[in-house]
Amino acid sequence: YPLATAGMRNCQVEAIMGLEKSFAENRPRALIHMATGAGKTYTACAFTYRLIKYAKARRILFLVDRANLGEQARDEFHSYRTPDTGRLFTELYNVQHLTSSNIDDVCRVTICTIQRLYSILRGEDLAEGADDLSGEELARALGSTRMRDVAYNAAVPVEKFDFIITD
Repeated sequence: YPLATAGMRNCQVEAIMGLEKSFAENRPRALIHMATGAGKTYTACAFTYRLIKYAKARRILFLVDRANLGEQARDEFHSYRTPDTGRLFTELYNVQHLTSSNIDDVCRVTICTIQRLYSILRGEDLAEGADDLSGEELARALGSTRMRDVAYNAAVPVEKFDFIITD
């Protein structure tokens, strides 16, 4: 399926085409490296749409390291218009910005901080404001000098998400 490139920067087109080439070569891990201000979040919305529509992805986790990046991603998904129909992404697919430990199974895109995912996998509540703590700060808040190991959690099985995008 050809990539609709109208309105996209060359670096965005190159990033998406490189990602798709990587997947076509059966390399399931890929890194997109773009300069600050190059439109990484928009690019992520564009290839997320393609993963859902053409690769039949059921669920995608969009993982961020700070709450404000999650808010930025949420806003970008809410304003992203699909290139083929011009409809808003959120008119077609549910997007959840996780602010609790309840992952909604009907959402196609779940936006979550690393801190919140860690707490969900640990089966613990995340303290107010902890979405903005670094790993070291979070460990101190949990009363430890280092992060604790995370074991398998049946509530979030490995197959819960088809793709994980780390911003």
